This record gives sequence, structure tokens and C-alpha cells, in this order.
Amino acid sequence: MSDLLTVGKVAKKAGVNIQTVRYYERRGILLPEGRRESGYRIYTEDAVRKIRFIKKAQELGFTLREVEQLLRLRVSDRARCGDIKRRTEAKLRDVQLKISGLHALERVLKDLVKSCRVQATTDRCPVLKTLEVDGDERRTQR
Repeated sequence: MSDLLTVGKVAKKAGVNIQTVRYYERRGILLPEGRRESGYRIYTEDAVRKIRFIKKAQELGFTLREVEQLLRLRVSDRARCGDIKRRTEAKLRDVQLKISGLHALERVLKDLVKSCRVQATTDRCPVLKTLEVDGDERRTQR
């Protein structure tokens, strides 16, 4: 019975806090193997592996809901690598869209920085003026 772990040991081995383990349990992602006579939940090493899987998937940008789907596919007899590939390609497209949006934001911010006249008073600051313009004014200024 020494291979059974308490919630604290699982959390420590997986590099998360105890509340994370409990949260995953409440969501039904992680289930204890059982309980000790004292009432403590007990887990196996598989719980540690599952938490590490979850955290790594989240580092790659997958939401917890998406991770749950990946975990279900991981144990499904019917799932194929192509199922995982399609989900990963969708995540890649999401990331590419975000990167594109960030590049556009970067261009706008660079233009604002270039337009700033350091010695001008704030009532003439182009950055502040841009932030003060409402949507209707922006359309008529173009």
C-alpha cells in the first residue's frame, strides 16, 4: 500500500498545489483510488502522470475543457491519432490568429510611440488623443 499517495503527495510530485488536485477532482478529471480508514483520499502514480499531462497541455495553450477531451480520447478504443492531430491543428490556428492580432497591436503601438512629441503638453499628446477618440469619430477620420 506504499504506492498509494495522499493528495498532498500527489500535489508535490506533480508540482501543483493541493487546491489544484481538489479542483480536478471536483471537475471529475481526477478521481481518487479510494479512501483510507482515516477518510483521506488516496491516489496512484497515475494521478501524478495525469496532472503532468494536464499542465503540459495547458502550457501548449489548450483550455481545461480541451484537455478533458484529449484525456477522453487518450483512453478511448475508437480514437485515433488523427483525432488528436485535428484538435492540435485547430489550436495552432487559434495561436496563429492571436499572433497576427498581436502583430497588428504592435504596429499601432509603435506608430503611437513615433507620433509622440516628448515636449508637448498632455492636451496635445497623440497617444491620449487616440485613446479619447470614440468609434464614430475614428470612422470619420479615416
